[in-house]
Amino acid sequence: MTTTTLAVLVPLLPFLGSVAGLLLGRTAPGYVRPLAVLPTVAAAVLAVVVAVRQGGGKAIDAATQLTPTGSVPIDLALYIDGFAALVAVLVGVVATCVQIYSTGYLRDDPRYPSYAALVSLFTSAMLLVVYSGDLMVLLVGWEIMGICSYFLVGHYWETPEARAASLKAFLVTKLGDVPFLIGLFALATDAGTFRITGVLGAVARGELDHPTVIALLLLAGVAGKSAQFPLHTWLPDAMAGPTPVSALIHAATMVAAGIYFTARLLPVFAASAAAMTVLAVMAAITMVGSALAALAQDDIKRVLAYSTIGQLGYMAGALAVGDRGSAVFHLLSHGAFKALLFLAAGTVIHAAGTNSLTAMSRMSGLAKRIPDAYWTMTVALLALAAIPPFAGFFSKEAVLVAAEHTALGERTVAPAGAGWTVLVAGLLTAFLTAAYALRLWLRTFRGRGAEAPEHGRQPIAMTSVLWVLAIPSLGFGLTVTYLDDWFDGNALTPTVTTAVLGTGLAAAGAVITYAVWRTLAARTPVTAAAAQAPVPHVAHPDADPGLVEAEALRLPHPAEDPADPGRALLGPLHGPAADGFHLDAVYRKAFVRPVLAAASLVRFLDREVVDTYVRAAGTSAKGLGWLVRRAQTGNVQTYLSALLAGSVVLAIVAVALANAVAGA
Repeated sequence: MTTTTLAVLVPLLPFLGSVAGLLLGRTAPGYVRPLAVLPTVAAAVLAVVVAVRQGGGKAIDAATQLTPTGSVPIDLALYIDGFAALVAVLVGVVATCVQIYSTGYLRDDPRYPSYAALVSLFTSAMLLVVYSGDLMVLLVGWEIMGICSYFLVGHYWETPEARAASLKAFLVTKLGDVPFLIGLFALATDAGTFRITGVLGAVARGELDHPTVIALLLLAGVAGKSAQFPLHTWLPDAMAGPTPVSALIHAATMVAAGIYFTARLLPVFAASAAAMTVLAVMAAITMVGSALAALAQDDIKRVLAYSTIGQLGYMAGALAVGDRGSAVFHLLSHGAFKALLFLAAGTVIHAAGTNSLTAMSRMSGLAKRIPDAYWTMTVALLALAAIPPFAGFFSKEAVLVAAEHTALGERTVAPAGAGWTVLVAGLLTAFLTAAYALRLWLRTFRGRGAEAPEHGRQPIAMTSVLWVLAIPSLGFGLTVTYLDDWFDGNALTPTVTTAVLGTGLAAAGAVITYAVWRTLAARTPVTAAAAQAPVPHVAHPDADPGLVEAEALRLPHPAEDPADPGRALLGPLHGPAADGFHLDAVYRKAFVRPVLAAASLVRFLDREVVDTYVRAAGTSAKGLGWLVRRAQTGNVQTYLSALLAGSVVLAIVAVALANAVAGA
């Protein structure tokens, strides 16, 4: 079988599994789990085969025209280079782990069939984005992911949090997708094609007439999809969905799509120095702001959500300095350890027995009860904090090295100012990342909250995938010297300067956080931290979504936990950071309220003005009909009298007119 045929099957198999799962979900529930897992496993295996055959060498390029359009043609095209091959492997592996994990995590969920089918469709859409060589076909996968995220985030639609989060995710990403779509059309108009190879060729020949406008329009869509400032606010709220969905969205789909798209079309953005500067500033604000917010969160999943935003900021920063190799390298590394973090967090929630235990202030005694999650989550947090030799160290260093080269003028793809912006923000974020990573570990596994009841051993479907993902989280970075051919031939090895600065700042962040935690713990009586309501027993937390809201009402506010090192480290910034720096409030005042006011005005005009004219027209016709009806008496003498009177009147008028004419 040719490599092209295998590549076509990679996104097709999960799609077919999704369709079959939806059709058979109610009539043959026994087939749901095999249809969820097996097509995804097969797609992952085929993605590995395609990657091996591609080998980081010449790109696989094949296309067939879908239909004549009369202007810019649309092709069903494949374009698989080293980047695409490796990202497809990541998507396949993470999706497989999520599907296997979900069979245990959601085993009693009555909506599991639709959930599993949507996860498969989500996977298929991302693989279509990765392999597509035509921008319009890529857009199809891009939008399918948006609607899948809406349904999956709102899986527990009984709760207002899930409904609001799904709607917010959909609307915020659509806010970016509108200019993104305009940018795609403008790009195709300038280049004369939707084919990615054709677009890149047009850029190389200098045929883009409006590179800055196009790049900025496309960046709006990237910011929405990949949760970059200022369109990042939907991602923390998306934690209302099932935890495996969070792992999929944060590690391999949705948020990765924007970064991958920018990497695929980086020459388009690099054609505009202004766009690269905007991207650098956006990445810097995203990195630092999200790290500060993560340091203030009490919900373990919200900490990881803000962490994802910050790590995506690293990737955007690498792209802003013109190095797509380091960006995609960090995308792959982050995909492994972030999927592990979320799935381990899901195991913590499952062991605690209720979704309210996403609050770290209520956790206690979990390290011994769930050793699989404890050890694998420790590995993932070390990778997140970029401690050598874990994967995150090498990929983060690749980003910092690229920024350093640009700042010093050794790389001229982007302005030197963009390089300095990314470098300084990246180093500061390294300090903050280590701080919130250690804070999460301490409060989750060394916390002093009310210990939850024992719920037995975790399902092997959940614990096994944790160890599978721990392998790349630990060792993927060690392959850095063998990946040059896959990443445009650019070396990704760390340099002494950035390695010392980055690791030193990370170590300082961890040491300071630990020292503050020990000091606060010594000052705070254990009874004060543990004086919380007991946690009720729920065999499978995601089976009863109503508990999410009910239990949340009893959670202590993060500000009330005296042993939280984040509060001491942030000081006066803690309140704003915990609330995401009030961006949601700003958006409500700047956008939501004006829209609601405009809607109220339109409703008033429709009811009081337009409807008034409509009602008046109806009333007038009704009155005229009443007058005509009154004239119809049915009496012949009345009709003859009226006719005679009318004749007399007409005769008089005629005589008067004749006299007037004669006199003139």
